[in-house]
Amino acid sequence: MSAPTFLPYGDAGVLVEVDDTAAVLRWSDALQAHRPAGVAEIVPAARTLLVVAEPGADLTELRSALGALDVPNSGAVEDAGPDAEVIEIPVHYDGPDLADVAQLTGLSEDEVVAAHTGEPWRVAFGGFAPGFGYLSGGDPRLEVPRRDEPRTRVPAGAVGLAGTSSGVYPRESPGGWQLIGTTDVALWDLDRDPPALLRQGALVQFTVAQSPGAQR
Repeated sequence: MSAPTFLPYGDAGVLVEVDDTAAVLRWSDALQAHRPAGVAEIVPAARTLLVVAEPGADLTELRSALGALDVPNSGAVEDAGPDAEVIEIPVHYDGPDLADVAQLTGLSEDEVVAAHTGEPWRVAFGGFAPGFGYLSGGDPRLEVPRRDEPRTRVPAGAVGLAGTSSGVYPRESPGGWQLIGTTDVALWDLDRDPPALLRQGALVQFTVAQSPGAQR
């Protein structure tokens, strides 16, 4: 793992650049466990963490504290610790791109389903839309490119794959992920506290939906 790069973020904090999303999760875990003084908020992304400082915090001291933080050089993405929140999401594996994903991965459709449900994923960071979580980990055989032609309308609850990530569309929107299924679980609910079901760091276990609509 390369050494992280610490970049100034104006007078508001420090931007930590790392190698990949797995490193982001390791940094996020370390910061949650040993938060340096003066840190108001941590905002993870695909290859960065924005460490937002409290008003008046000394940014030089904050940067030194980040440099001294003990962050593991390796570790499984799904290694969230024994107290990690686990969120189960039942899926109807009836997505329009399931056959294409099977072809791209060299797996059968049943093997794609088994791979998607066989290992937990982890919420690495949020974005794109309220309630959308980028899920990392899972079975590495499921790495597939985005669709060549994005859809103008993807329904809420669609479960997709793109690159090394999986995700669930919280509401109807355009999208280019490979759709392998649908879920009835609400990812975003303003009547829930907090509204977002998927919170950074939580584990997600996909399962085959046991309902009359389930095909498997």
